[in-house]
Amino acid sequence: MSIKLCALFLAVALLTTIAMAEKEIYTVNTANSDKLGMYLVNETFFTLYRYLSDPQGAEMSTCTGACALTWPPFYVEDLTVNPELKSRDFDVITRDGGKKQLTYKGWPLYLYSGDTKPFETNGQRVNGLWFVVNPQNLTK
Repeated sequence: MSIKLCALFLAVALLTTIAMAEKEIYTVNTANSDKLGMYLVNETFFTLYRYLSDPQGAEMSTCTGACALTWPPFYVEDLTVNPELKSRDFDVITRDGGKKQLTYKGWPLYLYSGDTKPFETNGQRVNGLWFVVNPQNLTK
């Protein structure tokens, strides 16, 4: 390989690395699935869920105790959202015990312990009560 070609390859690799480093990481992002459409994920691309037993707009979650071990409440201190989303659609509630939880359009947000890899949606439709959070359609 010639020196010029090597230099060009290194320059392209360096520019790609710089561009990736400058790309903002959002604490709430979106993902897409052919089956589910758009849905919310956290900063490490784990799926966010809502629980139909939580009344939309309620000031507290109904998922406590063992439920909260399987479905950990989602909270981040410094919320940054993908530009496809609106920060004003997010809010914070205080759970029993004083811990905080983020909500989206009034729905408390959860992770699912059965998702072990980014972009998994194993919690979709569990017991007919748990659903990915589709920002375009918050129905079942």
